[in-house]
Amino acid sequence: MPGQSLSLSQSQRLQMMLAPQLRQSLEMLQLPILELRAMIQKEIEQNPTIEEGPENHESVEIEPGTGEVNEKEQREELNFDKEIEVLTKIDEEWRDYFMQDAQARPYTTEDEERRQFMLDSLPQQESLQEHLMGQLKMSGLSEKDQQIGELIIGSINDDGYLTGTIEDIAQSVGSDPGHLTDVLTLIQDFHPTGVGSRDLKECLLVQLTRLNKADELPGAIVRDHLDLLGTRKYAEIARALKVSQDEVQLATKIIATLDPKPGRLFTDAATTYVLPEIAVQKIDGKYVVMLNDEQLPHVRISNHYRTLLADPTTTPEVKTYIQERIRAGVFLIKSIYQRQRTITRISNEIVTTQQEFLEHGVSHLKPLTMAEIAGRVGVHETTVSRAVSGKYMKTPSGIYELKYFFTPGIKTADGSEISNKTVKDIINTLVANEDPDKPLSDQEIMEKLSERGINIARRTIAKYRLMLRIPPSHIRKTY
Repeated sequence: MPGQSLSLSQSQRLQMMLAPQLRQSLEMLQLPILELRAMIQKEIEQNPTIEEGPENHESVEIEPGTGEVNEKEQREELNFDKEIEVLTKIDEEWRDYFMQDAQARPYTTEDEERRQFMLDSLPQQESLQEHLMGQLKMSGLSEKDQQIGELIIGSINDDGYLTGTIEDIAQSVGSDPGHLTDVLTLIQDFHPTGVGSRDLKECLLVQLTRLNKADELPGAIVRDHLDLLGTRKYAEIARALKVSQDEVQLATKIIATLDPKPGRLFTDAATTYVLPEIAVQKIDGKYVVMLNDEQLPHVRISNHYRTLLADPTTTPEVKTYIQERIRAGVFLIKSIYQRQRTITRISNEIVTTQQEFLEHGVSHLKPLTMAEIAGRVGVHETTVSRAVSGKYMKTPSGIYELKYFFTPGIKTADGSEISNKTVKDIINTLVANEDPDKPLSDQEIMEKLSERGINIARRTIAKYRLMLRIPPSHIRKTY
């Protein structure tokens, strides 16, 4: 048998890499407004050529475009042969990117102190999505599978459960549902164990698999008798599985150690404070989207360093340093502007689609996918996913996370589609108005929905009922 040896070899290959600036731009798009403010403040501290300017400027006209960050544009180098002319133009073009009302109330020192106190009071805690995204980046998946993983993670709620179906996600990315299931299975193996499950049974089975108990009695109870377990009917479980009641109770103790809501690990530790980035108001009979920029510093290129760049006595080394810092500053300003513009355009499309929701509430929420919005805005679907992550919209009827407006559709008898959130709202209303002595079974709820032209399976009713935390009818019954 020949001996083993180590050797070095060279090979050439083409591989797509994200430029550092593009990576920064995508990160800024995903950050909520308060975290973005902290990031901008840090850049101001580290880059002497950018400074925070006054608020009251004229608005900037937004020219039509795709809304995506152009990588070619990011790689272009500014021509510093005519430094002052170029930098003056850049300053005039980008420093007023916030589109604020020229008559806005002046920004005072007291305002800054209040804002800073609020920011200092906020706990910095990693969110569930951030925790999962960090593991996804280390998973070694291909670029395409990374994008699929991002969409799946973006569809996981605070409890750690996957909202929507694999089929809907597969359709939106034009991929095979079986392949998406493979990516989902990988994510379910991330920490916390069981995250990304589609229901309670799957969540508990994933955790039991990790404990090597899925093929034993605890797994059998969860797999086939979860309803009986919920009502503590241990004797019935024992008869069905042909084991003793003591064995069932011992298995139940193992099941009790599992976490039915793995995502809560990242939400229970501290209270989350929501600051809406988008406000929707009805003006002259039309809903208007307004961006909340008050928490963001107004960044511009410093006049002092532009003067130094034009000064003939400035050494070449200093000029080179200033040019590099100004390039970074210009890109920061462009990225902020691009972020605000993208979020505004996506919000406008959401409001255009959900006019009836704004007028009448959840019962009129329309089905909407990120792929639809991406097509209208002219960006990639993952850009929409990043843009809506952690962003909130203030409407006349309340504050909603932007992801709330993206729901799969259910066809009605007349061929139209309604949101699954609308169906859940109807189920919730039916149960709230039921006779306590004769609560509605899943079959009866299905029949009442069918009378309204909404035809969905009984198992789907049961799934929605669990998501609404509504117990089965025999538990709701008043004896």
